[in-house]
Amino acid sequence: MGNTVNCVVLKKEAEAMDSAPHPGELGQRILESVSKEGWTQWLERLTMIINENSISTADPNSMPVIEQHMLGFFFQEGAMGELPQGFQAAAAKK
Repeated sequence: MGNTVNCVVLKKEAEAMDSAPHPGELGQRILESVSKEGWTQWLERLTMIINENSISTADPNSMPVIEQHMLGFFFQEGAMGELPQGFQAAAAKK
């Protein structure tokens, strides 16, 4: 394993990302605190957020909402970051 980070998502040491996955201070904070596996978990959550809120990552107006979810998911900051009440993943709905 290459560089490691104490991942805030996995709550353990894990393989670090090679570069910041998001621009600015938030991206640097994520780079220093989130592993590759933790980032993959975020991407799964982001897909749910996009679908549930009908937002687009290409729309600059969506980025503040996505960043608020990032802060909640990674760092438990703010009101966003939890799954919506009653949410079930598609596999669990069968």
